[in-house]
Amino acid sequence: MSFRNRLIAFFVVLVILPLIVVAAVGFVLASESEQSKTEGRLLEAQRASSGLFGEFRDRAQAAARVIGQDAQLSAAIRSGKRARIQRRLDTLASDVQARRTTMTLAHAGRFETGRGDVVAPAHTRLIDAEGGGAGTLDVSVISAEDYAALLERVTGTDVAIRGPGGLRTTTLPGAAAERLPERGEVSVGGRTLRVRGFGGPAFGGGRLAVRVLAQAETDGLSNSAIVVLAILLAALIAAFAFALTVSRSLQAQIQRLLDAAKGLAAGDFRVAVPTEGKDEFAALGTQFNEMARQLERRLDELQLERRRLREAIRRVGQSFGRTLERGPLLEIAVQTAVDGVGAHAGRAALRSGSQGRFEEVSGEGDVSRFRGAIDAAEAAALRAGSTVETEVGDVCALSHPLRAQEGGRILGMLSVARAGEKFTQGERELFAYLAGQAGVSIENADLHDTVKRQAVTDELTGLFNHRRFQEVIANEVERTKRGGPGMGLIMLDIDNFKRVNDTYGHMQGDLVLREVARVLRESSREIDEPARYGGEEMAVALPGTDLEGAYLFAERVRRSIEALDLPLIDGDGSLRVTASFGAAALPPNQAKADKEDLVAAADAALYRAKRSGKNRTVRAE
Repeated sequence: MSFRNRLIAFFVVLVILPLIVVAAVGFVLASESEQSKTEGRLLEAQRASSGLFGEFRDRAQAAARVIGQDAQLSAAIRSGKRARIQRRLDTLASDVQARRTTMTLAHAGRFETGRGDVVAPAHTRLIDAEGGGAGTLDVSVISAEDYAALLERVTGTDVAIRGPGGLRTTTLPGAAAERLPERGEVSVGGRTLRVRGFGGPAFGGGRLAVRVLAQAETDGLSNSAIVVLAILLAALIAAFAFALTVSRSLQAQIQRLLDAAKGLAAGDFRVAVPTEGKDEFAALGTQFNEMARQLERRLDELQLERRRLREAIRRVGQSFGRTLERGPLLEIAVQTAVDGVGAHAGRAALRSGSQGRFEEVSGEGDVSRFRGAIDAAEAAALRAGSTVETEVGDVCALSHPLRAQEGGRILGMLSVARAGEKFTQGERELFAYLAGQAGVSIENADLHDTVKRQAVTDELTGLFNHRRFQEVIANEVERTKRGGPGMGLIMLDIDNFKRVNDTYGHMQGDLVLREVARVLRESSREIDEPARYGGEEMAVALPGTDLEGAYLFAERVRRSIEALDLPLIDGDGSLRVTASFGAAALPPNQAKADKEDLVAAADAALYRAKRSGKNRTVRAE
């Protein structure tokens, strides 16, 4: 079999057949990709539905809490006058922007505000003055139609919502929710749509069913399939062109052998000579190729090691931008810089303040031996604002400022040094790249710390926010279940805070909140967790504290707040404020401890303190 025939067989087996197989696989993957994209959109829509539903339910819960704790509504209920109750309920529903409110009282019947279908309702019990059940309150802040329209805007899919009584709303005319399956394909208005349905506990305990619909790519060739077909045709054309070129090149075997010999003499070892047949040219070509391969292999090994070193250094440099701890980050930066440029020692220094001196935080090698050259390089680099190389005797040093991207502020310096040899241009460029990545990483670490603090801190008061408070309470309750020492909890509410806002303005109210929060922080131990619970309510988790300890802590804080003499914003006089407290506690080793029960007990005690005349502390029953 001639070399040309072997080449043709090689071409068919290793080029044409793999292309056909790859094309077939590509068509299958393209089809599955289109379906997976549609399913992905529907899955994202499901997540968005759940998230939006939870958000509106939380808003409804907050609105229900405001309505249920309203003193004027409580007074109206005690009066027993339906008209008065209805007027106050209408006012509160308007204030909290409730779309529909239903209140059922044990002795006065049912009261409603708003109309139409609503979703994400919040249900709460109303407690009378004796602590018994006075009735129930249901609040919703969004209608089914608005919820469907918002979900359509967020996900880009059509939406149909069905309740126990049938179809509530839909954004796709002609799509009756009763005819839509939970999953599959349907035809609506001549369009083929994929459907995904969901409901259950996340959507009102099964009382609400949501269907999302997206265009299904099922007819004809999809865009991905067309692309695969075009690539296949282009590859076949290129393959045939390549085969034609190879067949013609066989006529110039001797010329290529001569050209390869010239290339080898010039240092080019990449040329390979065809060796078909068993004649002298084939033997010569075989020996020539073997010699070229050995030389090329030696060079490739050297270049591969160099590429590996540079790629490893660059990967480490890129990881700087993702590191969030200063200590390990700077250690890696110094070690990588020293290894990357072949230095003998190096160090990283950071400013102690905005204009403070640089302090060494990480070192590699005998830095003291090269300190003079490193100090000179750092001083020159600080003046130049870029990479600087200095020579002191037989020592060469490189230094580069660690600069923040925002504002160009210099955060520190990265320096390396070695004896007896200057740094090359490539080494200087690599060092500058590593120093730049280290500066970005330090800035990211600072930003991460700032964001981490902001995520758990209330901006106005500086206390922990509601989210952080809930996490702390949950963790402490779990510790108690596992045999922990128990915990105390106090909740406080600033007395007549609405009157302060109405009389002196919200800026004065903010001052009151900040001063009360300051008293709370200063009175707390290091292990305590003071938080802003919401509005003018604050809370403190007291690990390892019993009920009496929580009561004494609350009394100490109450007296400190009562002693405050706050200046008025307009400069005319001062203001005195008080607060009411509720104290509760979990004894140690409570296997059935419950976070909600603890918070409810402290809240109920706070409510009794408010009703008993305010400016006092009441223990939980």
